[in-house]
Amino acid sequence: MMDTHCVTRVELSVTAASLLDRDVASKSDPFCVLFHEVDGNWVELDRTETAVNNLNPVFGVKFQVDYHFEEIQKLRFAIFDEDKCATQLYEHDFLGEFVCTLGVIVSNKKLHRPLILANGKPAGKGSITITAQELSDNRIITLTLNGRKLDKKDFFGKSDPYLEFHKQGEDGKWMLVHRTEVIKNTLDPSWKSFTVPLISLCNGDVDRNIKVLCYDYDNDGGHDFIGEFQTTVSKMSEAQNSVEVEFECINPKKQKKKKNYKNSGIIIVKSCKVGIDFTASNGNPREPSSLHYINPLGSNEYLSAILAVGQIIQDYDTDKMFPALGFGAQLPPDWKVREFSLCVCCLGVEGIAQAYSACLPHIRFYGPTNFAPIISHVARFAAQALQQERAAQYFTLLIITDGVISDMDETRHAIVQASKLPMSIIIIGVGNADFAAMEFLDGDASVLRSNTGEEAVRDIVQFVPFRDFRNAPKETLAKSVLAELPQQVTQYFKQRNLPPANPAPE
Repeated sequence: MMDTHCVTRVELSVTAASLLDRDVASKSDPFCVLFHEVDGNWVELDRTETAVNNLNPVFGVKFQVDYHFEEIQKLRFAIFDEDKCATQLYEHDFLGEFVCTLGVIVSNKKLHRPLILANGKPAGKGSITITAQELSDNRIITLTLNGRKLDKKDFFGKSDPYLEFHKQGEDGKWMLVHRTEVIKNTLDPSWKSFTVPLISLCNGDVDRNIKVLCYDYDNDGGHDFIGEFQTTVSKMSEAQNSVEVEFECINPKKQKKKKNYKNSGIIIVKSCKVGIDFTASNGNPREPSSLHYINPLGSNEYLSAILAVGQIIQDYDTDKMFPALGFGAQLPPDWKVREFSLCVCCLGVEGIAQAYSACLPHIRFYGPTNFAPIISHVARFAAQALQQERAAQYFTLLIITDGVISDMDETRHAIVQASKLPMSIIIIGVGNADFAAMEFLDGDASVLRSNTGEEAVRDIVQFVPFRDFRNAPKETLAKSVLAELPQQVTQYFKQRNLPPANPAPE
């Protein structure tokens, strides 16, 4: 039986721009601290290096975290101006922060947001950009490099060289992957061996171009460019069994000015080894900790919710034939994440439960958890009903979820658009997670607005936490599930001024 991955390792790269300047004689020296929420408290996970005298830092240190698709993982990225005399984090000047869930970052892949101060106000024009790279390829690469006869950049000394490795993104821009340590006062440096995920360096493609830049480090942050070259993992991998691979370090400006220019030194790959990282953590929904774990009695939280709620609402459908959709999973044969059909026409709620149980061994639970595509899918059917002169159909979408949502803005927009159509949405929350996002979508406290400010023309969402009704009589659950549906249906017909024609909710 196929292993089903619930957890994947994610690498987060951080850059910032237009940071507040807290230093009098120079610019801020920022570093970023990553926190995650544990039982309502922020706990530090890791921090980057300090970017000296730099209001637009590109941090070389990456954050690696485990992404659990079934959990709401809150992260806080806080940026501080380093005070070398400080011993506690709060003693450094605070430059701003950004809080979100890991699911949102993974969903967007690249997230650009403004930084906020402790009082909730913007941190000037400061912003943060977080890029997520899923480490689905567990190969790693270990490199050992030297330099020879690099250009002398310091007036009273030699150079203090370091290297930067960049890969080219889908947008054509180069992105920092790794920065080596600085070797002081030498033109022939030997850098320490370092290891990075192969997918980080070249997206797992050994023939993908990598740009290597060499700089002379300056204490004031104005690092001098020595030279650069491009290569691939395939070319560097020729450095095997005492065979070295050399690359000329070229400064294009010098190359144009000087006729006899050869290079600005040589970078030598002493060793390049590609191997497997066996430390990656993979979860399994067959473990009792998973909400999808089917216990010895042949049930789990999802099945219980499907049967309990399904038996209530199926009576409002005439033929008892239901389409069932899934989302947040990788599917064979290409293992891409997309929405999928559990069953085109399941016979009754029991048919839905059987389709759910049957699919478990053949998919990999994953993420992100995007609601918008599912809502838009049903909305397309509801939109077709508008072509009819009389009210003949009304659609009810039942979403059973653990409360995690990765596309809140898109979902808000989808619900606002769906509020114009003959459809309602019932959300059943399973497990013991924080359901604040689901309660927000419910729209009972205030009118739901899209991210553009457009208001929903009516409330079409009813949220019910299943944990409150696990041991309650069926009638109590039914009352809560159907509390708003009749009013929503009636309100739609009145707003559209449509005469009923024995309407049969689907």
